[in-house]
Amino acid sequence: MTSATTPVDRAAARGIVFFCALAVFAQESMWTFYDAQVPPLLREHVGSAAVVGLLMGMDNLLGIFIQPWMGNRSDNTRTAWGRRMPYIAVVMPASALLFLLIPLSWSFASLVVVMFLFALVGNSFKPVVESLMPDFVEPERRSRGNAAVKVASGLTTVTTAVISVLLVDDHPTLAFVVPSATAFVVVAVLVWRVRDNRSRAYRAALVEDAADAGRTDAVRGVRMRAVVLGIVRDVDRSPLLLLASVLLFGGAYAASRALMTPYAMEAVGLSRGDAGGLTLPGGLAFLVAAYPAALLAERIGRLRTMTIGMAVFAAAMVLATAVPTATATMAALVLAGVGASGFIINAAVVLWNLAPTMRVIGTYTGLYTVTWQLGGLVGPAAVGGMVDITGWRFMLLDAGLLAALAVVAVLRIRVLARRRTSGVAKVL
Repeated sequence: MTSATTPVDRAAARGIVFFCALAVFAQESMWTFYDAQVPPLLREHVGSAAVVGLLMGMDNLLGIFIQPWMGNRSDNTRTAWGRRMPYIAVVMPASALLFLLIPLSWSFASLVVVMFLFALVGNSFKPVVESLMPDFVEPERRSRGNAAVKVASGLTTVTTAVISVLLVDDHPTLAFVVPSATAFVVVAVLVWRVRDNRSRAYRAALVEDAADAGRTDAVRGVRMRAVVLGIVRDVDRSPLLLLASVLLFGGAYAASRALMTPYAMEAVGLSRGDAGGLTLPGGLAFLVAAYPAALLAERIGRLRTMTIGMAVFAAAMVLATAVPTATATMAALVLAGVGASGFIINAAVVLWNLAPTMRVIGTYTGLYTVTWQLGGLVGPAAVGGMVDITGWRFMLLDAGLLAALAVVAVLRIRVLARRRTSGVAKVL
């Protein structure tokens, strides 16, 4: 999968990383603000926390079906604009417009309808945006690009907090305008500067299309069903094992964050407010460690970096369990954030580099995103079930167990990678 690249290719790749990070920042700004400020709007109409939680989980449920399908649909698109930009140019502004309508909803029914439409449209362009970077960047340097994208996504937590503090109380509608306006501006910049039809992946896909022009199975080979079956039937199971590790580690990471407040209250003895602030240093540590994790992966290999990162995360869970104090827990979460960066920055890159053809990058992006979301849904529930048996004292240890299982899956991929004679092993 490795190939020689020209200076023009490298220059385009550096530029696209910035634009892709900008697009992800705009996209995630809306989603982060949505998660923070839509629940209070729902509480104005319904008092049941279960109903609020159910409606807030609607976007995750829709994403499971929409994201892989849209990624695959963009893979199969051929236009003068390329295969991603037509969707971004149309769907992202539509999403921003629907986001703007959320605070203007006049009833519970209208709010739910707008939420549903926003979740539907917002999930539609997410895998398309995130596929731009690997389309342009060669496999060897995708970790750096993904690090920039993850940092941009992480910064939305800060911007959401700032918007909430400055605008929500006095100008609640205007607060929704800021993320929406950001999305409109970013779309204009992308349409102006990004030429998706010039990406290395798109050019390679066109070459493959031409080579398959006379074959009856040419279209069937890039359909969603064919891609999924290809992953399941892969002889060495590397893509399937990678997705399993994403599910397991995604669950461990989500559980360590979602259940931290009750854990800190029950096991560490902190107040609700102090417990809620424990995850902030770990989140900042993740952002700081993101780019070094990419550089380390290029030096020692992505699978090895992922393994080390998950081992550090699991060790941090053991440390926090052994010393259940506020200081030790915060220090452990900082260590866990550093370790998590080793996995999160490189896992999607490994999956992209395992793709059998450039024609399925978007589909693989959608499958990765959905698997990570499933981990976020299943992980806290699984760890919560273990807490019911072991007690809150061992909650982080339970999360560490999921991370350890993910380590086993990645170690198996490393064994399989050593057997490869193709160039794919060099970018893992």
